[in-house]
Amino acid sequence: MNRSSCLLASALTAGMLLSTAACSSDDGNASGRTDRSASPAAASASPVSASPVADEPRAAASSGSASASASPAVRELTKDEAHTALITNSDLGSQWTTSEGAATWRDALLKSKVDASQFVTDKGNAADCQKLLDGLYAEDLLGKPKGESADTGFDDSDDEAQMRYEVAAYGKQALDDQFTWLDSLPDKCDQFTAVSTKGGRQTVQVIHTDLDDAGDARKGLQIKMTGDLDDNPDTLTLDFAAVRVGDSALSLTNGGLSGAEHDSTTQATEAGADRLKDVLNGKSPKPTQG
Repeated sequence: MNRSSCLLASALTAGMLLSTAACSSDDGNASGRTDRSASPAAASASPVSASPVADEPRAAASSGSASASASPAVRELTKDEAHTALITNSDLGSQWTTSEGAATWRDALLKSKVDASQFVTDKGNAADCQKLLDGLYAEDLLGKPKGESADTGFDDSDDEAQMRYEVAAYGKQALDDQFTWLDSLPDKCDQFTAVSTKGGRQTVQVIHTDLDDAGDARKGLQIKMTGDLDDNPDTLTLDFAAVRVGDSALSLTNGGLSGAEHDSTTQATEAGADRLKDVLNGKSPKPTQG
């Protein structure tokens, strides 16, 4: 090959290389990716300053990602923490001891079906009242926990009342929904008739009760059920109380055939809310004051 032909071939080859490099550079900018295979020498040979305008979306996205990752995660109870958050009989008074088992009135009175014929104009109320009875019997008026849970029970030697106490993780929205539903029950289920498994008829009344300012939200109800127990008329009185702390809650039922001592209910919710708050904050609950 003569000298002129060699020069022409070299020029064509150089042009092709420059064209390929230009296309490669355009593709990299379009995709937002950097060609990390380029040699340090090539990179230093062609320094390019970053455009502030081009970096704004990337900076905003980076800032948004940082904000999202900085958002506090949902604080869920561990199994051990749920047990630690439970109250003890020391939080209630000397008459309360660890429960020896469920009372006989549970099946006789709580396991009942609403007489739907009394709800002529609003069948939805009948469903809500049945949900109330079922929840009392199953001890899940706040719904099924979505996380860890722990429960305990106590007996009152003074009036044979019983308290069932639970701590569980549910999620804030689920708890808010349940609290709204509970708040509607004294209107929807003010007074109605239910029928026991043995065919006995009983009158059920539902009223609001006040709880002291504990936790982030709270709800109290009192349920009275008057009917026959062992062929004798009896009235079961139950306090139900629930307190939300963050995404978790404590709940309890307290009462019996001799009534419900509301002071014990509020005492349990106050002590329980403090314990649950401490646990969720990573602290050891304060010891019960004697």
